[in-house]
Amino acid sequence: MSVTRHYEREFVRTFFTSPTAVDGESDSAKMLRSAGQLRGLQAPDVWVPDNEDATAPNMREEGVQNIIDVVSEQGADFPGEIHPRVVWHRESPTTRYQGFQQMLEITDPENGAVEHIDGFVIPEVGDIDDWKKADEFFTIIENEHGLEEGSLSMSVIVESGEAELAMGDLRDEMGKPSNNLERMFLLVDGEVDYTKDMRAMTPTGELPPWPELRHNTSRGASAAGLIAVDGPYDDIRDVEGYRERMKDNRAKGMTGIWSLTPGQVVEANTAPLPPKTGSWLLEAGGQEVELEHEDGRQVYDGDDLSLEPDGDGGYVLRAGGEWLELDEDELTEELLDRTAYIPSMNDIVDSMEEFEAAKEAGKGAIAMTQAATLVIDGVEVEVSKDRMWDEATYQAAQTPITLFQDVYEHRPDQHEELEEMYGADVVERATAVGN
Repeated sequence: MSVTRHYEREFVRTFFTSPTAVDGESDSAKMLRSAGQLRGLQAPDVWVPDNEDATAPNMREEGVQNIIDVVSEQGADFPGEIHPRVVWHRESPTTRYQGFQQMLEITDPENGAVEHIDGFVIPEVGDIDDWKKADEFFTIIENEHGLEEGSLSMSVIVESGEAELAMGDLRDEMGKPSNNLERMFLLVDGEVDYTKDMRAMTPTGELPPWPELRHNTSRGASAAGLIAVDGPYDDIRDVEGYRERMKDNRAKGMTGIWSLTPGQVVEANTAPLPPKTGSWLLEAGGQEVELEHEDGRQVYDGDDLSLEPDGDGGYVLRAGGEWLELDEDELTEELLDRTAYIPSMNDIVDSMEEFEAAKEAGKGAIAMTQAATLVIDGVEVEVSKDRMWDEATYQAAQTPITLFQDVYEHRPDQHEELEEMYGADVVERATAVGN
């Protein structure tokens, strides 16, 4: 079975939830209205008016009306997609019916919101049969309101062992004439309820990192042609931790992440994009340290490495508690093993353009050279490494550029900020390369 995507977006960076009704406020929809006015890098790729966990049970009926009112007023101008989350539970027919009623009301054409609604998010799903129940409700709603079958996307929150296993069944179920599961869009991890379902415990009470769940969700999304999104990072003040989580996710093929605040939205919108400038990393003290760029040189300014000439044409390198006596070639090799380079957007585009030109000239592979002058304790060392580029290397390098092109196509409200970030020339070349 080949994987065919049934939606335009290839990537989703941000999944931003807002409570639909806040008790005690003169305008219970004020947080919805505020979210609907976000633009540029502050606006998420997917906005989720959350009528489940983010909204108190006694406010959810009012929340449905608030979704209708705000989306009908602001939906046309919102730059991302809109996917409300409704109530659902694999073990509760009553809750599932409530979710159905919420979707039925929100999508009523007479209420004026459905033309701006891209789909719905279904939480607390169970096995694949439970996913089919939700899909059937979508189909009933579409027929009830005269909408095209499959026009409403369905995303699910993976927050149980049953749902995790169901991802392995999804590829075989999609496309069967007995369902419309091709409407599936996002697979979103919900680590809090997943932890509860797994009866997991940690000494501090904090959530386990669940790398296996994130890997399985990314794999399930890739196999079914869907998009994987990580769950909420609730320590909203820990910006560095949020960045590290996203970095770890991207290595698993999971670009998207839940955002709880507009600040997290900005971080999540920018983190997957190639950096404006390249940077060299040096392994020191068991971690990679970014070197300072000074006058064309890469300078290490730390205490975990030291370097000095030995007076006989060689060098003494101290790394932790180890002293290494090295000649010039050995020192170069040692530092090469300790360095890595993070390419900028311009670097990636340059390399892709160079390979495209070589391929046009009949070459199947070419060598790309990276070189730098490293400075440790005032001692300069020239390092360079060659990397062979072939078609597979080119396609791997293309992923961040494809992401950028996807963002540029679907988020015109971010064009100005992207051009300020990279420069108009780099943006123009990045949108053209590989096409």
